[in-house]
Amino acid sequence: MSAEIQALKPVMPYLGQADDGTPYLIGSRCDACGQTHLGRFENCPRCTARGKLTEIHLSEKGVLYNYTIVYRSLPGVTVPFISAVVDLDGGGTVKGNLLDVDPSPEAIRFGMPVKMVFREADTAVAGGEGYVSHFFVPAN
Repeated sequence: MSAEIQALKPVMPYLGQADDGTPYLIGSRCDACGQTHLGRFENCPRCTARGKLTEIHLSEKGVLYNYTIVYRSLPGVTVPFISAVVDLDGGGTVKGNLLDVDPSPEAIRFGMPVKMVFREADTAVAGGEGYVSHFFVPAN
């Protein structure tokens, strides 16, 4: 991980940084039902178990579950972009932009392996300088 990325602040509360500054997504795994969720929880959103959630680092690998090619967005957001939903290895589903792929249906396939990368947030939106966010790129 580059020193530039390590020096950036997390853009959302479920983006943690290891002691060496390496970013990761924070998840919660329920010891009662086994469900994995993005973020920190005290009660399981699936089975409502209390005090049974363990904080984990979510996997950085997964497969593309769904996507939308966005052509119009808020001012400052770079378009077109691919808004992707990814099922992570080991559990959990995360939304993020898919980068390094032509934003056309012919270039994207459901089930394609992807990996998470962390880049400065201005990759996606003006004013994101100084913050780090997660994105996805093809794994191959």
